[in-house]
Amino acid sequence: QVQLVESGGGLVQPGGSLRLSCTASGFTLDYYVIGWFRKAPGKDHEAVSCINSRDSSTHYKDSVKGRFTISLDVAKNTVYLQMNDLRPEDTAIYYCAASFIATAQALCAQGASEYRGQGTQVTVSS
Repeated sequence: QVQLVESGGGLVQPGGSLRLSCTASGFTLDYYVIGWFRKAPGKDHEAVSCINSRDSSTHYKDSVKGRFTISLDVAKNTVYLQMNDLRPEDTAIYYCAASFIATAQALCAQGASEYRGQGTQVTVSS
């Protein structure tokens, strides 16, 4: 069964950290561009960060630069999103998506993907 499964979400206080995982099954992430996206209540879906498995290039939303880091472990077929200095405005459902699109920037800009996970809830609150 081809799927992406996210984990690692939860409730954290402002300034705290979480690490999200996105594990693929039924296919390998080699040659894909993989992205983390989020959806908050009352807001549009937005791209958080994307990574190109072919050259390890990355792209980040401006508001998470310096706080979030995306990485890929090919052996574990998993993409991670390390989130530090979390803010209440980071509260959302975070989901990952994989695409054959050419670049990380393109996936983050367009959002179209071959595969998409169900998401994991991140809540930042005191």
